[in-house]
Amino acid sequence: MPAFPLEHALVVAAALWLTLAIDCWLGEPAARWHPVVWMGQYLGWIGSRIAPPAAKAKPRDLSLFLIGALTWCVGAMCVGMVAAGVQAAMVQWLPAWALAMAMAFALKPLFAWRMLHDEVLAVEAALGVSLDAGRAQLARLVSRDVCALSEREVRESAIESLAENLNDSLVAPLFWFVLLGLPGAAVYRFANTADAMWGYRGERNGRDWTWFGKWAARADDVLSWLPARLTVGLLALAAWQWPAGVAREARRTPSPNSGWPMAAMALLLGVRLAKPGVYALNAEGRQAEAADTHRAAQLGGRAALTLAVCASLAIFAITRPA
Repeated sequence: MPAFPLEHALVVAAALWLTLAIDCWLGEPAARWHPVVWMGQYLGWIGSRIAPPAAKAKPRDLSLFLIGALTWCVGAMCVGMVAAGVQAAMVQWLPAWALAMAMAFALKPLFAWRMLHDEVLAVEAALGVSLDAGRAQLARLVSRDVCALSEREVRESAIESLAENLNDSLVAPLFWFVLLGLPGAAVYRFANTADAMWGYRGERNGRDWTWFGKWAARADDVLSWLPARLTVGLLALAAWQWPAGVAREARRTPSPNSGWPMAAMALLLGVRLAKPGVYALNAEGRQAEAADTHRAAQLGGRAALTLAVCASLAIFAITRPA
């Protein structure tokens, strides 16, 4: 990480805090102006034309893997170049105060905390109406089939989603922003979106993604590896308690990264979080209740503030005299 001049450090730190304020105040921009939506449109267009129908999938297809890697790299390069161009133009033409504001508005669409917080609490509110309403609301958050989930499983899935996406939608984008500026945050969001759309083993929506999406899945694993573990530390600071046994619990999930924030949340809340037939985190914990969903949201909010403080300290720690 290069050392920042003091003025640049002040701009980056101010942009970080302004971005969080914009997120709390305004939430997400309209879909037609949202760069992550544009990324999804590119990924959806490519995937629908190249990923093979499930009936025609080969058990081993290196050419499809290379095509998936190439299209991912082209997309990531375009996203990074556009973000770098926007950042360079702002730095060139704007005074420091305007640069901080412009950078904040450019960064905001690349992470989403308020939306995640509100969607998770909406699941709990819907459960208060009926189980079917809770399932329908959960379906907005997760890709798994929710039709047969019990009330307990719906609640567990919502809490798991909050913990996992605390990293994917907040910690990791801001980590890469501090490290590499707007291009870092933009490329990470592209990688995470590509993993969400392509990174499946086997069939989904009639197409087989095993080989076409393998590069996307591995790229997201690499870029999320350190932020996922930092998210554990942020949650521990938010709760002022270390989740003992978090590494052991995290390894119960098939993902190298998502298990870390989910295991930390399960241990800090003292509840059992599970995906039926796949894993159970803190299996000896009690059954999650409505209050636990609210407490998880509170922990996530405190972790977001802790992230901003830690990121600001990191920025100024590497500042060099002008």
